[in-house]
Amino acid sequence: MGFAKAHTMYFKDIAGQEELKKKLIANITSNRVSHAQLFVGPAGSGKMAMAIAYARYLACAQPNPDDACGTCPSCVKYNKLSHPDLTFFYPIPSKRVGEKTYISKDFTTQWRKFMEESLPYPSLNRWYQHVEIENKQGIINAEDCNEIIRVLGYKSYESEYKVIIMWMIDRLYHSAAPKLLKILEEPPQKTLFLLISENQELILPTILSRSQMIKFPRLKDGDIVRGLTEKYNCDEAKAQEIAFLAHGNFREAIHMMESDETYESNTVLLREWLRACYTFDFKGIMTHVDLLAKLGREKQKAFLGQALEIFRQCTLLNYRAESLVRAHPQALDFIQKFSKVLIPQTAMLMGEEFTSAIYHIERNANPKILFTDLSLKSYRIMKAKR
Repeated sequence: MGFAKAHTMYFKDIAGQEELKKKLIANITSNRVSHAQLFVGPAGSGKMAMAIAYARYLACAQPNPDDACGTCPSCVKYNKLSHPDLTFFYPIPSKRVGEKTYISKDFTTQWRKFMEESLPYPSLNRWYQHVEIENKQGIINAEDCNEIIRVLGYKSYESEYKVIIMWMIDRLYHSAAPKLLKILEEPPQKTLFLLISENQELILPTILSRSQMIKFPRLKDGDIVRGLTEKYNCDEAKAQEIAFLAHGNFREAIHMMESDETYESNTVLLREWLRACYTFDFKGIMTHVDLLAKLGREKQKAFLGQALEIFRQCTLLNYRAESLVRAHPQALDFIQKFSKVLIPQTAMLMGEEFTSAIYHIERNANPKILFTDLSLKSYRIMKAKR
């Protein structure tokens, strides 16, 4: 099961997004390639895979009307992500050895292994696990921006364009931004920046203003069903069930197909924690706070994101919109019971606090203080309802 070798990433390997594929190919064939393009969209929508397929097509010596040829020297190098005119930058640990600060290039071996295992839908959480920084935040640092300037100081080796792919540009360290902005504004001829993010709101406005934004929508259920059945040999009935629950996220669809364990454990943890908050079982609250504080930051964000989705489903039930409820079997019973407590006004207030918590986790808040505070706020919100 699974895709063919991940590095052989072509347009045909990406589920859905047919209109975007046509648009990007048309930009190349009509010689309208903007030098800085920002691919923004939700997780599992295919942004990184599309960036690689787009860069491959641009470099291909004998492109077909709808995809790269796959046989020219350029395509062969793209299969290994080793083309000399393609450079990746991505969030890395903040590390120094003596006077040296690490840059993306120092993690090239780990990155290629990660991409081989994760394409076409890599996740930041898995990358952090791969480089063992689950409890920290990776950044794209100032030294990486210096490296971009250095790389672009050389002429292209084989292709017409030099391509820079910056994955999770929202992780750009603020003090590093000025160096990047200058070269984004005045890049060398035949340079293509492909910037990738899942959250437009976290991107610096100065980056947004210098890039052509291409928005990736969530995948349609039919696209997910076709992707799972054609590329993963998934049973069609199972694929349809997964597509209904995945909410347009192909990465989540793959995860659900492979394992229900994480979702189930998060649902149990959320149910027991909120129950302790509702009854103001302080000992139970602190037990759960300790558990949550020990999770890596990306897992904490995923947990809170799952809670927000459950709050949304509770609201749909309260508005008698049962037909719109998309709930994982592990969570459905909890949602039906919890919706009696989480009336729409309560759900809105809880949602605001949980969204704020995700924001503060992004900014390295102390997790024990954060989850203790969130527990007390949740108690007060649910108590007001009573």
